[in-house]
Amino acid sequence: MTGLTRESCVACRGGVPTLTDAEIAALLPQVPEWKVAEVQGVTRISREYRFKDFRQALDFTIEVGELAEREGHHPDVHLSWGRVLVETWTHKINGLHHNDFILAAKTDELYAARRA
Repeated sequence: MTGLTRESCVACRGGVPTLTDAEIAALLPQVPEWKVAEVQGVTRISREYRFKDFRQALDFTIEVGELAEREGHHPDVHLSWGRVLVETWTHKINGLHHNDFILAAKTDELYAARRA
């Protein structure tokens, strides 16, 4: 369990700055499987999770959706046979916020619990 998994997402009302490159670099070791990418000018983080079949991937997708609802922070989730791609960024600020890393760490925790 990382420190991030003990935190909760806070409502982002917009107008706050996106994380700096240094802040992102400091948070990434807590979610080492996540990748930073810029898509259409927006910096985001993403990770692909692998499963043995569609059913397991679907069940995980539902768990991620429930987590997102509890946290009030909603990623893009892409489901396909045996894999789930989770992408997150904070839409209101058009980039990364601390909430994105909290959600990433908690998503990793869900995945680890399934693998245990």
